[in-house]
Amino acid sequence: MARRHPVLFLLCVTVAAPLILYTDRITTTPTFAADSHFGEEIPIRIRTLFISPFNLYDLISSLKSVDAAKQPTWTIRAENASDSDQISAHSSDRVAALKTTDLQLGNSGERKSRVLSEDSKGSHLETEKLIHQVTRGEGKHDDVQKPETGKNNNRKEFQKTTFVTPSGKQDLQKPEKNSKTDSGDVPDAKLRQFRDQLIRAKVYLSRSSSRTHPEYIRELRARVRDVERTVGDATKDSELPKNAHEKLKTMEQTLAKGKQIQEDCSDIIRKLRASYQSAEEQLRAQKKQELFLTQVAAKTLPRGLHCLALRLTTEFYSLGSSQQQFPHQEKLEDPKLYHYALFSDNVLATAAVVNSTVLHAKEPWNHVFHIVTDRLNYAAMKMWFLANPPGKATIQVQNVEEFTWLNSSYSPVLKQLGSQSMIDYYFRSHHAKSDGNLKFRNPKYLSILNHLRFYLPEILPKIKKVVFLDDDVVVQKDLTSLWFIDLKEKVNGAVETCGENFHRYDRYLNFSNPLIAKNFDPRACGWAYGMNVFDLDEWRKQNITEIYHHWQTLNEDRLLWRLGTLPPGLITFWKRTYPLNRSWHVLGLGYNPNVNPKDIEGAAVIHYNGNMKPWLEIGMTKYRNYWSKYVNYDQVYLRDCNINP
Repeated sequence: MARRHPVLFLLCVTVAAPLILYTDRITTTPTFAADSHFGEEIPIRIRTLFISPFNLYDLISSLKSVDAAKQPTWTIRAENASDSDQISAHSSDRVAALKTTDLQLGNSGERKSRVLSEDSKGSHLETEKLIHQVTRGEGKHDDVQKPETGKNNNRKEFQKTTFVTPSGKQDLQKPEKNSKTDSGDVPDAKLRQFRDQLIRAKVYLSRSSSRTHPEYIRELRARVRDVERTVGDATKDSELPKNAHEKLKTMEQTLAKGKQIQEDCSDIIRKLRASYQSAEEQLRAQKKQELFLTQVAAKTLPRGLHCLALRLTTEFYSLGSSQQQFPHQEKLEDPKLYHYALFSDNVLATAAVVNSTVLHAKEPWNHVFHIVTDRLNYAAMKMWFLANPPGKATIQVQNVEEFTWLNSSYSPVLKQLGSQSMIDYYFRSHHAKSDGNLKFRNPKYLSILNHLRFYLPEILPKIKKVVFLDDDVVVQKDLTSLWFIDLKEKVNGAVETCGENFHRYDRYLNFSNPLIAKNFDPRACGWAYGMNVFDLDEWRKQNITEIYHHWQTLNEDRLLWRLGTLPPGLITFWKRTYPLNRSWHVLGLGYNPNVNPKDIEGAAVIHYNGNMKPWLEIGMTKYRNYWSKYVNYDQVYLRDCNINP
């Protein structure tokens, strides 16, 4: 006993004092902690293992009171770790003494890190291994945190640790304020853990090695049922029951037992790989089906629009001949007014374009709309604007069938559209070659309405300048100033779309064809149809329609470009397009969910190009209000056909 007091005194001097002054973390070799995804590991570094002077005092007191013949025992464990993760360290025959090493000061003035070792063995590597096991906390991935960045990173603490003395007292190392060790920082962390546990449990149940332990299988199945009942239909942590944490902990303990049973992970890896590949195949199939259904929805006329056309047609033919005429027809050929061209077979879409344009026009009485539709929708289109006149603006509705000059002997595209090979291609007959891209198989391209934009001078022979609008646009500002833009002897004024790589000429034209490669630049900037200013005087001077006919004839076999009107437009107006400011025309509302709201609000015209039109159910809800506010849903025809916003 007399010799013990000096030993204890020396112990206090050599161990307690440096630990009280201790401020830096303990640095060890890299270790790994299990990620929430079974079979993966994330490299981390152990940050701290802090022993407070109070713990040390308890340890010394226990050394005083313990019998010399008995060996003192203490436990170090990571907080929240399961019982199986606790490591007990027993001293050797001699009394174990804790000492510190590597306490020299570096050039930066910071204290070097130290490790704990057993005096009896003096093994630096064994101590590091012990700390590795203690702080690992297998299965508790919530406590894993990536290293903090910054110059003071070495002062950040990684994990709360508990030093438990033989007397049973504990000391918690609390994280610093900025330390994010709580799993609550991750949204719905518990729910994710439950789902991860279910996946791991099902893998264990499918393994042959687990079947040799029937008691464990029964326990694991019971835990799975328990977790499934706990999760239920919950979509976030707040919907979980109060005992969710206990269920989570119990399941983790059962899974820890299963991990000990598994002898080899190769079988699990093969199963997971097969499952992953199967999921990828299913995803590809679902995406393909989604694309197909989207194309079908885009091509299909909604029941309400079909009803609207029939209802309006019936009303139109019930009118007298004098009631079927629009007022102010004398303005139709006045070149001093502001003329618009709009070609569509969709009554409701056309109404939204006209209404939005007139509403924002400063002088609506000076705006004239030339609408061309097909024979099937001619009466319905006229009846709509007779029943809903657009203020003081002038309206003209024409039937494309009445354009006697537009025939197959004059227009090569009209001849091609009527050919059997083209019909077979669009309707996927067994005679036609297959094309995997459904976008280019839309039968709308069979309609001559889609190609009328190349015949504007013939449709409006006395007009000098016209603004062309697609039926899937919405006008948000007065467009009058478009007629005063100097196009510098160019024919087409349009907004360029080459901000992204794929909107250049090589996206639309076949540059493997020498005729295309010789005449055009593949990196030339594309532009958009939908809101265009056309100088019809320059069009006539430069004989643009004949240029279009020439290239359309060369593409009879669809070797220069596939389908649509933009590729021949890019060719026809090559070096004849004047770039407008981008704020005039913003595109993408029919396919891009990430159009900048500021761009939309500041645009003169917004364009729902793509399949997700605002009048279809597949239209994006976030953009629909920009269009629907220009449709009067209280109108009697819309109510009768059950067309709602």
